Amino acid sequence: MEIEFKFQVPADRLAALKAELRSAPTRRTRLRARYFDTADGSLAAQGAVLRLRQEGDRWVQTAKALGEGPLHRLEHNADLGPARTGEMPEPDVRRHAGTPVGERIAHHLEAAGQPLVETYGTDIWRLSREVHVPAPDGGAGTTVELALDLGHVVATPAAGGAARRAPVCELELELVDGDIAGLVELARHWSQAHGLWLSTVSKAERGERLMAGLDAAPAVKARPPRFEAVEPAPREDAGKKAGRKGKGKGVRKGSHRHGRNAPDGPAIQRAVVAACLAQMLPNASEIAAGDATADVVHQLRVGIRRLRTALRELDVLGPGFDPAWEPPLVLAFRGLGARRDQELRAEKLAPRLDAAGAPSATVESVTGDTPAPGDLVRDPAFQAVLVDLIGFAAIDAPAAAAPSDDTGEHAEPGQPLDAPEARHALQRRLRKLHRRLVEDADRFDTLEIEARHDVRKKLKRLRYLAEFVAPLFDTEGARRYLAHLAPAQDALGEANDEASALEAFRGATATDPRAWFAVGWLSARQEASTRASQKALRRIAKAPRFWKRQG
Repeated sequence: MEIEFKFQVPADRLAALKAELRSAPTRRTRLRARYFDTADGSLAAQGAVLRLRQEGDRWVQTAKALGEGPLHRLEHNADLGPARTGEMPEPDVRRHAGTPVGERIAHHLEAAGQPLVETYGTDIWRLSREVHVPAPDGGAGTTVELALDLGHVVATPAAGGAARRAPVCELELELVDGDIAGLVELARHWSQAHGLWLSTVSKAERGERLMAGLDAAPAVKARPPRFEAVEPAPREDAGKKAGRKGKGKGVRKGSHRHGRNAPDGPAIQRAVVAACLAQMLPNASEIAAGDATADVVHQLRVGIRRLRTALRELDVLGPGFDPAWEPPLVLAFRGLGARRDQELRAEKLAPRLDAAGAPSATVESVTGDTPAPGDLVRDPAFQAVLVDLIGFAAIDAPAAAAPSDDTGEHAEPGQPLDAPEARHALQRRLRKLHRRLVEDADRFDTLEIEARHDVRKKLKRLRYLAEFVAPLFDTEGARRYLAHLAPAQDALGEANDEASALEAFRGATATDPRAWFAVGWLSARQEASTRASQKALRRIAKAPRFWKRQG
């Protein structure tokens, strides 16, 4: 298992980084590699890599695949001995037989039914040394390898044409021995000292993009958390329950019991944070590198919003969440939101205003200046929070106390909750948010604009919390519940977009009289928008609450 951080190094900070790296003895090695896959890219499609690399005077074959978290990668190296001039060994996946990554790649190749072909290559000069991080308790400490890679990836596009190159300038920090906490501490130091930013784009992925003729990847959307300890509850035959009070229906498909195999509070926290990072990190990486397309920016904002929901709603499950994480997340979210609001006005509102007869350039009158998305993502404070969160998701927290009969209502603050306590705590959070939204629905038409915005934020928190914990209760029931929330999300989202645009156009009237048309048009829509939002919110009261079922 490989555990590492990878950072991009800005060109203007490279000299200073090299100087610190060389403050102790280093080793300089040339690494020339060739990558292999099937003709249709079956390994790349599964996030797997097979590589032959000449490391100095030796050949090494490496197999890699995705691991279980933001820091983990499956990896196995096979030393093939001294390199012979002009000769490259043939790739052979059997060199990794008996290892998890080897078995996975062998399975992919067997399913593909195609031979391996050479795809792309790299030529890298690596400057490296090991660093020891003392343990705070006087223990053995942590050993980390620092590796500065400079060079390029080269590939011929699949469509033909001249070979293309992509530069490589990155710092890798790989755990050699010891605790992940020491690795996180060192990653924080180097990223802050030299203005580095996290990158999820591997050399292999750079090669795949060159072959496909792509400069960037599509936006990454949210996926559910993975709770390793959750096992589906066995289905029960209704006939076996005839003696029970009422008509037995068995356990619903996708539901789970909360026995000894269910995750405790800290495990739930880590799984949810890891899921949020799985969406945030790739999108942030693309934006930091210069790809600030609307969809990538939007998905990063969704990821930040989901993460902030997790930090707020799951805090009761155990210790470890740091309040200092919130301000940089808010700053990035709002900064990216200003750009997002501009794009929404241009893409969605402008055609409607034009159709209504608005004066030309009405939307452009409120574009204004906003921070560049790349600057927001590369900000040291935001990067520091990402490093800390990666560490939180990867480091095993102290185990919760042995399960008891307590419902969690009076669990000691700051203590990790066991599985039953965590389940009850989540039920309370879901129940409270649901009840507050039902109450808000009845008085929505009397609320001020800011209060209506708060209702929308509560709705989003309820949605994300339901998505997070669905596997712990009833996945199918959660899907039906979320379907009842969807109309309200859409209605309140459109109302919020129009309210934000109205505020922006009002501000623009001081310098551009054309903005008055939009002010009048949007103001006239407020009443209908309010009615639609209230109607959709009232549907939530009828939503079947999936968390009420007991396993």
